[in-house]
Amino acid sequence: MMKFSRPRRRFSVPMNATSDVAFLLLIFIMLVALINYRKEVKIDYPEAAKAASKVSDRKNLELWMDKSGAVYIDGSPSTLAEVENTIGELYRNAPDTRIHVIADRATPFARVNDVLAILQLLEYRVVSFVVRDKT
Repeated sequence: MMKFSRPRRRFSVPMNATSDVAFLLLIFIMLVALINYRKEVKIDYPEAAKAASKVSDRKNLELWMDKSGAVYIDGSPSTLAEVENTIGELYRNAPDTRIHVIADRATPFARVNDVLAILQLLEYRVVSFVVRDKT
């Protein structure tokens, strides 16, 4: 009997597609980084006076009000009772959190005043009104 020997093959990982995979991974990471997780209500901002100042965007709660007077907490529809409960809980847990009141230019002032009355009742003092810069 004759013994046949097979040629030994070395195992190797094909490297041709490595750059393609790296490029697709880079595109995926860039797209995920561009996603804006902040919920916004479409409103027409009032214009700022010259004395307006900018504040930090960290540690804040946003109260949105559209032109019909509906109130949103960080983009989620809410009632005035929910606003009061949320602000009361926030004041107990993190009293230095700034509340941004963001109201449409056409929002009835009575609805804005309802929110301000809640803030006054709870004696919350770290409040900002968000407006559009004139320039």
